[in-house]
Amino acid sequence: MPEVLPEILDAPWMHREDIAALVAALGQGNARHVGGAVRDTLLGLPVKDIDMATVLRPEAVIARLDAAGIRTVPTGIEHGTVTAVLPGGPVEITTLRHDVATDGRRATVAFAQDWREDAARRDFTINALYADPAGGAIFDWFGGLEDLAARRVRFIGDARERIREDHLRILRYFRFQARFGSLPADAQAEAACAELAATLKGLSRERVGMETMNLLGLPDPAPTVRRMAELGVLAVILPEADPEALAALVAAERAQGIAPDALRRLAALLPAQSSLAEQVAARFRLSAAQKKRLALAAARAGDPGDPRALAYRLGRDAALDRLLVAGSDISALDRWDIPQLPLKGGQIVARGVGAGPEVARILRRVEDRWIAEGFPEAARIDALLDAVLAEGRA
Repeated sequence: MPEVLPEILDAPWMHREDIAALVAALGQGNARHVGGAVRDTLLGLPVKDIDMATVLRPEAVIARLDAAGIRTVPTGIEHGTVTAVLPGGPVEITTLRHDVATDGRRATVAFAQDWREDAARRDFTINALYADPAGGAIFDWFGGLEDLAARRVRFIGDARERIREDHLRILRYFRFQARFGSLPADAQAEAACAELAATLKGLSRERVGMETMNLLGLPDPAPTVRRMAELGVLAVILPEADPEALAALVAAERAQGIAPDALRRLAALLPAQSSLAEQVAARFRLSAAQKKRLALAAARAGDPGDPRALAYRLGRDAALDRLLVAGSDISALDRWDIPQLPLKGGQIVARGVGAGPEVARILRRVEDRWIAEGFPEAARIDALLDAVLAEGRA
């Protein structure tokens, strides 16, 4: 029998007027909440995305919502997914499915009518919890509630079979373990991930990169990344990585009250080699801006020096990356706005210097002294310029 839990009954999102209108449009008993919204509510976590499963086919979902005046977007209609655009936020509605064929990268699915069959094709037990929107009853066929209470991340059925259906589930397992899991981890899950780690090579680099970055953005992925290294998984996707460097960075972030940053964590994992960082950025299909920032972080060597000088020359984000990876104090950058050099080339020309490369050379020398003196006010610039010009005449 399904179980009714107060956490679901009291969840604010369950009482949204637009959700009630959506459920009414789909019809009594035709749809249930599923996945992250149910899981996170039971864990007392904020709910970001709301998904529903339905016995209705996609065209029937669209027709019913259209009749109710609810706009829809066919976001993944070939796989049965329609997005309802609601005032309180979008809701994805997916027709019950079962797998016809899988190859580890994509699945061919057929629509179904059996709720348990739909649950059986999901990845983890804690993601296969369905909630009745009418009364809040939780439907759990695979022990997800028990696993949730124990903070246990466990594949549904045979872990190897689930991974062979979708190889990316290896990385999803470690991300969920880092976010929801406790120790000891599920032995069958770890064994399957280790055994099938090489299958990750067959996935697109973009999918691997996105899942890796999602993992690194969690509050403390360091123990999980270390375990991935021990099981031989990390060597497949990021053989250059040093898990201990990540642990040191996470500790530095926490000590100085800095929010997690996936790109900074990736930089910490990598050796101090800009060319290698650029290769990894390309491998993970990162943006041009991300690639540049990763390369700047990898260009570190020894003591990063004065934090404000570093921030002025590289920008605040790049400076924070260098400082935190080195375990340096970043308090000098707190509430400090990066200034602009109060000197223009025209002011140098006005002193009798001919326009051209010499102006740029003098500008750089004045700037270096201005930075070394701790960015003094504009009144000091004239004296600095006088000194540089005097040296040039001498």
